[in-house]
Amino acid sequence: MSRHVPGSACLAQQAHPEVVMRVRRKILAPAIGFLAVALWLSGAAVQAAYPGKDGRLSFGARVDGNVDIYSMKENGNDLRRLTTAAGLDICSAYSADGNDIAFCSNRTGFFEIWTMKANGSAERQVTDLGGFVTFPDYSPDGRRIALGGSVGDEDSEIYVIDADGTNLVQLTTDPGGDELPAWSPSGDKIAFLSDRTGIPQVWLMDSDGSDQTQLTRDSTPKTQLPDWSPDGSRTAFASQPGDFADIWVIDADGTDPVQLTTDPGDDFAPVWSPDGTRIAFLSGRSGVRELFAMNADGSGQGSLLPGITAFAPSWQPR
Repeated sequence: MSRHVPGSACLAQQAHPEVVMRVRRKILAPAIGFLAVALWLSGAAVQAAYPGKDGRLSFGARVDGNVDIYSMKENGNDLRRLTTAAGLDICSAYSADGNDIAFCSNRTGFFEIWTMKANGSAERQVTDLGGFVTFPDYSPDGRRIALGGSVGDEDSEIYVIDADGTNLVQLTTDPGGDELPAWSPSGDKIAFLSDRTGIPQVWLMDSDGSDQTQLTRDSTPKTQLPDWSPDGSRTAFASQPGDFADIWVIDADGTDPVQLTTDPGDDFAPVWSPDGTRIAFLSGRSGVRELFAMNADGSGQGSLLPGITAFAPSWQPR
C-alpha cells in the first residue's frame, strides 16, 4: 500500500516525513483488483452513494499553497472554499441527508476528524486522540461516524464515535493495520481494509465490531473500497492490471465488468452521483492529480478543475 500517486508532491511540504508517508499510504493509493466481484459473492454491501438529486461535490484541493476542503457544482462552476485553517484538510464525506460534511485535518498537529455544515459553517473537532485518524464515514442515520487510524501505537484500528464527539468505541484490535471503514446502506455492517493476514484485504463486521469476516482472499493488495451506485445495481472501482489504474463498473451480480477509462495516468477514487448518471473520480492523466467527471457509461470525460491538485471527492445527495 505504499505506492506513490502522481501529483502527491504537495504533501512533501508537510513538516514530518512520517505524516507524508502515512497520507500517501492511507489516502492516495489507487485500488487494485476486481474487488466488486468478491464483495457481491459475500452478499455484503459496502460504501454506497445515497440516492437523491445531485448536489455539490466536495473534495480537498491545493490552491495558493494550502490544501482545504472546497465544494462546487457538478459542472465545475461556483467553486467555494469551505475551510481556511493552515494545514491539510482532506477526505471529506457528506452525511446521508447532505447537510453535513465530515473531514480529516492536521491543523492541530495531529490528523483528527472534524465536522462542519455543508456550507462550511459550524466547524467542530470530533476527535482529540493525538494520533493519526482519517477517512470518516457517516452512518446512514447521521448519528455516528466511523474512522480509521492509529492512536498511541503503529497499528491502525477502526473506531466509531458519535457525531457530537462522544462515545468513542474501538471496534478492531487485531495486530496489523485496519483502515478505510465504510458503512453499509442499512447501517448494520461496516466494511474495512485490513492487512492482518499479511496482504491488505477487504473485511466485514457488524457495526458493533463483532463477527469480523474476511471477504477477499486473493494475492492482490486491496487499497480502496468500491462505490455502490445509488440503486445498488452496479459498483464503480479502480483496477490496475497494467501500468495505470483505471475506473471500471460491474453489475451487482458479478457480471459484465466494463472498463470506463483508458487514458495514460492513474484514474481512481470513483464516486457515483446521487441520481446514478455520473461518476466523479481523480485522474493523473495530465500530470496533475485532477478532479474529473464522466457519464456512467464512460463518455463525456473531462476535468472539472484543470491544473488543480485534488483529493478524494464526495457527492452531496439532495
